[in-house]
Amino acid sequence: MHAFDILGDPVRRRILELLADAELPAGSIASTIGAEFGISQPAVSQHLRVLRDNGFATVTVDGTRRLYAVAPAPLQEIDAWLDRYRKFWTNRLDALDTELRRGRRAAQRTPEDGPK
Repeated sequence: MHAFDILGDPVRRRILELLADAELPAGSIASTIGAEFGISQPAVSQHLRVLRDNGFATVTVDGTRRLYAVAPAPLQEIDAWLDRYRKFWTNRLDALDTELRRGRRAAQRTPEDGPK
């Protein structure tokens, strides 16, 4: 499965968002995802399996708990792939930052300062 097929699913993206903050037990993930998306625990388990089988998540067994964490390698590969396209938005974001700064400076001027 291609990385963008994995990340194309909103449930799997949300699971990765949760795991980006901390390692979590499967039960906690299932509770959160089940409440947010209205899906069953077995459905969440299937999404976790897809993430695990495709290298996006790791699982550690701790007694009866399964602790999931983000595996960074596939995300680093996506970041490297995106590198060739960053130029399309980086310049625009830099220009936006410049305009926002100009707007802040203009808003801070008092009427006595006059136009600059």
